[in-house]
Amino acid sequence: MPNILITGGAGNVGSALAQRLAQSSENNITVVDNLLTGKASKVPNATNVSFIKANANDFNDISAIFMSYRFDYVFHFAAVVGVQRTLSNPLWVLDDIKGFENILKLSKNTGVKKVYFSSSSEVYGEPFEFPQNEQTTPLNSKLPYAIVKNVGEAFLRSYKEEYGLEYTIFRFFNTYGPQQSEDFVIPKFIDLAIRNEPITIYGDGSQTRTYCYIDDNIDTIIKIHNERLLDGDVINIGNDHELSVLELAQIIIDLCDSESDIVHLPALKEGDMTRRCPDISKMKTVLGRELMQVEQGVKTYLKTYNS
Repeated sequence: MPNILITGGAGNVGSALAQRLAQSSENNITVVDNLLTGKASKVPNATNVSFIKANANDFNDISAIFMSYRFDYVFHFAAVVGVQRTLSNPLWVLDDIKGFENILKLSKNTGVKKVYFSSSSEVYGEPFEFPQNEQTTPLNSKLPYAIVKNVGEAFLRSYKEEYGLEYTIFRFFNTYGPQQSEDFVIPKFIDLAIRNEPITIYGDGSQTRTYCYIDDNIDTIIKIHNERLLDGDVINIGNDHELSVLELAQIIIDLCDSESDIVHLPALKEGDMTRRCPDISKMKTVLGRELMQVEQGVKTYLKTYNS
């Protein structure tokens, strides 16, 4: 029975991953989260899932857990999330570097077979090319959050080179689903639309993003893990259908049969890139099926919201 650690497992992607891994009785899953942004209620209630409130950035906290459980696989998803939150709390973000060092040092010393790391589309910054490719697109962000993710990626490559510790890097683009916090764009827009309250958009709303439904994200991760794919590699995990923020708001208003107005606010001074869209050729090859588009994803989300 493999022992699996998920740090940040009380967040959007981490909790969904724990839920999926728990479906196999062969997995023994330990979720670690400091609950700074995560919620313990998101951790699945299953006999093969244990939850420990702890901070991966605190060596004493996390080392005791590693020594007790002797993990086979580690999914290091713990991080401060949300661009605006990270801009407001840059020291929180820099503290995540300690977490990389702790996780990798302990993984190396306790026989972990592989570490999976949640990087971010933010490493591409204001992209030089479209779509953004894992191997060819230069990394171009000056934001603290993105720089810290770059450092995490570099740590993984160095530990593989020096010690043979295996890894896969997930560069997550916008991922939404029922467990996502209310301060992210799709849950926030849906909540406002259902209550017929104004939906606020920064700038003219022409900035584009892509939106990946959580099931597409998790299906990809699980297949990479189960089939031992992409060792020592990086993969974009997202959707490649671009939508402007204005288009997204209108889709949600329509699907919610809402009377919400769209209100424009002054553009943000930093952190709101003009355009972002991943090359997901590698993800499509792994997944072997079409991805869910936003309209269907929002409908699926709404079924959960209304239940």
